[in-house]
Amino acid sequence: MAPEVAAARPAPPARTAAGAARVEVVKPAHLAVRWLGRVGYDEAWALQRGLHAHSARNHLLLLEHPHVVTMGHRATAAHVLVDPAAAGAELCTTDRGGDVTYHGPGQLVGYPILTLGGPRAGGLGAAAAYVESLEDLLIEVLDDLGLAGAGRLERHRGVWLDPAGPRPRKIAAIGVRVRRGRTLHGFALNVDPDLSWFARIVPCGISEHPVTSLAAEGVALTMSDLVDATAARAVQRWGSAGWDRADITATGRPPAPQRVEATAMAQPTAGAAPATGRPRGAPPAPVTFLATSEVERAAADGDAQPQPVPARLGGGNPAPGTAAAGGRKPSWMRVVARTGPEFRRIKSVMADLGLVTVCEEAGCPNIYECWEQGTATFMLGGERCTRACGFCLIDTRRPEPLDPAEPERVAAAVARMDLEHAVVTAVARDDVADGGAAHFAASIRAIRGLRPSVTVEVLIPDCKGDPAALEVIFDERPDVLNHNIETVARLQRLVRPSAGYARSLAVLARAKAAGLVTKSSIMVGLGETAAELTEALGDLAGVGCDIVTIGQYLRPSSAHLPVERWWSPEEFEELAAIGTGLGIGHVEASPLTRSSYHAAGAARSVGATAVRA
Repeated sequence: MAPEVAAARPAPPARTAAGAARVEVVKPAHLAVRWLGRVGYDEAWALQRGLHAHSARNHLLLLEHPHVVTMGHRATAAHVLVDPAAAGAELCTTDRGGDVTYHGPGQLVGYPILTLGGPRAGGLGAAAAYVESLEDLLIEVLDDLGLAGAGRLERHRGVWLDPAGPRPRKIAAIGVRVRRGRTLHGFALNVDPDLSWFARIVPCGISEHPVTSLAAEGVALTMSDLVDATAARAVQRWGSAGWDRADITATGRPPAPQRVEATAMAQPTAGAAPATGRPRGAPPAPVTFLATSEVERAAADGDAQPQPVPARLGGGNPAPGTAAAGGRKPSWMRVVARTGPEFRRIKSVMADLGLVTVCEEAGCPNIYECWEQGTATFMLGGERCTRACGFCLIDTRRPEPLDPAEPERVAAAVARMDLEHAVVTAVARDDVADGGAAHFAASIRAIRGLRPSVTVEVLIPDCKGDPAALEVIFDERPDVLNHNIETVARLQRLVRPSAGYARSLAVLARAKAAGLVTKSSIMVGLGETAAELTEALGDLAGVGCDIVTIGQYLRPSSAHLPVERWWSPEEFEELAAIGTGLGIGHVEASPLTRSSYHAAGAARSVGATAVRA
């Protein structure tokens, strides 16, 4: 990879001169470090664009990609030697500078989204200095982990082993773009990838030198080791204004303490930088890092205990009455059943039209209040879901085929109920090629066909992250596009094993880029901490999410995840204040809040108005 810094890359002396700018390469701001696990290239790119467009924070996304060959906008097509699809990889064209490169399992990819500092933050000198700072960071990481001698190779970007010797080998590639003084793309460090992939391309357009990895050099380190070391060095460089870190983990175990020396890394003095090894000047301060990203690291903390896994997901649950079961339901969670005339009328409408509501299927505690107010959330796709999330009551048997007449019946119900704001959701239909996207689109059209004045909110699944499927929904211009992240990063794989934190953020980022009002929801009480909730709210704010709802998780049966904690009404008020303080337009937070609770008011508060033909 190569940086997007100039039409003609600066000669080596210019790189040396740029060293003076390193003191203020990145403008200080809160740094959010995220280990996201394996993420599709297009999804990571959508997430980067969302954070670039909407966040005032600095970010470092650390992840792995499935097999993908990427081409910068100046790439030479002949440098792709074998059809990637025939070898089981995607081929993606991207807007970074540089030539062809490969990403895949066993490679740590880092995407810093940073605001550059200094009076010429958008200029070529700042971009060149930033690229050098990435090289510095990776050289330091490798040194921290015992691989000495990494450095630079004249005329080629990236990090090299034996750069001054007879056989230079590239171990890390760097390719960036700087847009409006803010960075995109980043670096790829080879831990233990399948190196045969690099024989299928001319990597970075360099044919005269080989590509290597830590494993090929006889260095036995895990991805967790590299993630922790890289995060620690990034915090030292870019975290002086504050930082946080959130990791996707395999089991949802509590995080071990995160520890990084408080003082910022000593900045190199201005002056000449050699072509190999570290830049001249003060050496980097030693760094202490404590892993948090893998199961064995959490276990090493001593008091870290695994989250109970529900029986439906292959595990066991705590015995009734144990602390892990959350104790007795507090008074503020008790709901009085009110089955008055309006409740019975709504139930009759749904039965007459053969419709399903999430209110009933998911056991929503607000059903009496909402139905008495003449509101309900319609659920498309039947009453069976193709995913078995650890929190959800909806049936997971094999679903029936989609009913093509269902959208018209939903529209008829909206008309009969005289709604001004309609909320439509669906079970996950991974058995359908588009994930049910066309069914959503048909419902939006049908509702507007009968009642053009209605604001339409859709709560969608992720459609497997398929951009084409999501566009089918976006093109109908729903007044609110809702997609739930459900829980904090650490608990994603436990709570919703068929979904993904990065994917959900990417869905919201794509919707926001399409000009839609976006919304998401978080449950509490599954074992998350207040700090983790703040991190999740920061991520939602970072992709421009307009509305967030936060409510207490209720265990629907003993086969589901237990309630670990009951959050108090006062704590929900604090969470709402945190969310609005981070820049989210409207935060609805209370023990009984659910995704579509007070949906009409939330939509009005952020200016959502009905789309008319």
